[in-house]
Amino acid sequence: MSAPPRVPRTRPEPVAPDPAVPEPTVPEPTVSEPAVSESAAAEALDAHEEHAWSRCDPWSAALRSGRGPLYLHREDGTRHPLDIERWCAAPDAADRTVIERCRGSVLDIGCGPGRFLVALAERRLTALGIDANPHAVARAVRAGGGALCRSVFAPLPGTGSWHTALLVDGNIGIGGDPPRLLRRTAELVRPGGTLLVETAAHALDERLSVRVGDGRGVHGTPFPWARLGSTALLRHAEETGAWAKAGSGRPVAAASWPCAGPERPPFG
Repeated sequence: MSAPPRVPRTRPEPVAPDPAVPEPTVPEPTVSEPAVSESAAAEALDAHEEHAWSRCDPWSAALRSGRGPLYLHREDGTRHPLDIERWCAAPDAADRTVIERCRGSVLDIGCGPGRFLVALAERRLTALGIDANPHAVARAVRAGGGALCRSVFAPLPGTGSWHTALLVDGNIGIGGDPPRLLRRTAELVRPGGTLLVETAAHALDERLSVRVGDGRGVHGTPFPWARLGSTALLRHAEETGAWAKAGSGRPVAAASWPCAGPERPPFG
């Protein structure tokens, strides 16, 4: 059995400091990272660009302040509220049901402000968060989590050895191509590992172009996104050939975590 990856607290790329929060002293990463070919580096850059978080100014501003309002705007003019205050707070009861299912080393994909990372560290689980927005990573690190400013499609520490991967707060939508994202997460976890995904409460399987807005007329750059219900998630997971329902006997299991009760307002 391979040992779980060592995850240090990691300094993110430089961002404008929040004067209300002192900048912590964080050791440099000690995790060895794989060599990157020119083609792999170009693909990672393309993936980062299509994620586009670093160019969503309202999103970055909300991450710095921890407050909304914040919305996900669709091309048809409809918008979905984004619960930035909840993401910047301690885990709620629904979040804790996910944390209790985490085993071994945990990779939180699209970790945002890091509430899961802090809770996992308190349970003495090895956890690393990745997020393409440097303001999210800075906030996660200040909260006490280990995080890297990195696209999920870029080379990552511990590839192939993570026991659990998280795609919560609707992050199955990253890149607007769920099958591609599921194939990538299958590369990151170890054989027999688990993927925990938060899905929409309704039967959905849609691809869309969205922008983050502050409700006052300021919008970020459009980027591709996806929204899935649990049935669509499991269908795509099966079709990748790497994931299956938990307990199916396949070497890697995909488990969905649908929103329970009144629908919460994540990106999903």
